[in-house]
Amino acid sequence: MKKADVFVIASIIVFILSLAYITALGGLGPLPPINVRRIAINYLNLTYNTFTPYLTVFALESVTSIVWDFRGLDTLYETAVFYAAIIASIALYRGVYMDFKKNTEKTGLSPIAKTVTRISLILIPTVSASVALHGHLTPGGGFQAGSIATVVIVLSIIIFSRYFLPIHGLSKNKALLFRSIGLLGIAITSIALLLIAIVLGVNAYIFQNQAKIDAPLSFPSLVDNYILGGSLLFFNLFEFIAVAFGFTIVFLLLSISEEKVKKVTMDG
Repeated sequence: MKKADVFVIASIIVFILSLAYITALGGLGPLPPINVRRIAINYLNLTYNTFTPYLTVFALESVTSIVWDFRGLDTLYETAVFYAAIIASIALYRGVYMDFKKNTEKTGLSPIAKTVTRISLILIPTVSASVALHGHLTPGGGFQAGSIATVVIVLSIIIFSRYFLPIHGLSKNKALLFRSIGLLGIAITSIALLLIAIVLGVNAYIFQNQAKIDAPLSFPSLVDNYILGGSLLFFNLFEFIAVAFGFTIVFLLLSISEEKVKKVTMDG
């Protein structure tokens, strides 16, 4: 290991330990801060509050409640921006096709690295699915879960080879299909109660989760004593799909050889 690498690692360790020590001594001031804004207090009080059924989200995770309920439209626009970035990436690689190589045994890293990675390819999706499905109960959510799942893609490309995923059926177009399904699910969830309300002749709102005083419809908040958080479970699930396959598209495109990209862009 180079001296520079040792210095960097040692510096990071010293910084983390110093910050932890200062925090333990109260050097960063009161945690949490004393002057909490009123809007933050309302968010915390209304995340799960059975005494205010027309205002609460009926979820235990405040951050997810804020992201997909209190400010759901903002999150929808952010998701649309992320999707537009994926579309821009696809446009840049237009006409560049992923090449296939039938035999990948002689490519990639050592058999030991491949064996360990095969185990990880099972464990990582399990963890990411848990983060997505429990995002309304514990810290996490759809975006975090999708980002975790994408580690599988990166490992597969690095450990096995850039041919591994296309050979096993994961192409750019298939990833784009699942990405679109995730986004469609988010869109449908955001207007589901509104569509039902139109049919029933009652009032409802876009991104409505639980019933309001003038809008009687609700997503289910409890099933067999299991807290669902209403629409939050659906939003997390669909965002998990959208983010995971959105990043997958980007990494698949980046794995294409530079020579192939240059040839297509220059010829174009």
